[in-house]
Amino acid sequence: MAKKLYVGGLSYDTTDATLKETFSAAGTVESAAVIIDKMSSRSKGFGFVEMSTEEEAQKAIEMFNGKEIDGRSVIVNEARPMEPRASRQGGFNRDNRGFGRGDRDRW
Repeated sequence: MAKKLYVGGLSYDTTDATLKETFSAAGTVESAAVIIDKMSSRSKGFGFVEMSTEEEAQKAIEMFNGKEIDGRSVIVNEARPMEPRASRQGGFNRDNRGFGRGDRDRW
């Protein structure tokens, strides 16, 4: 069964291909993805690599945790499931005036 790894502290220049090529030294890489910010289209500085077996994932952690990739020391560990976030409150409403619902009546 494939095992997903978290890779943090990545250079903004690191690409999916770089991750896949680097981690292939530890075994078969099922997928590799650098997470990109939607607004700026730049890397968020972390990504995920999915190794084909538990053993290869453990080997990748041992090989790359604390090592340099593209000039940056990275953190590699087992990825945790994403935790649910609390809903956001406030911000702009649909008419883009930035007021809450109660403030609309004041205008």
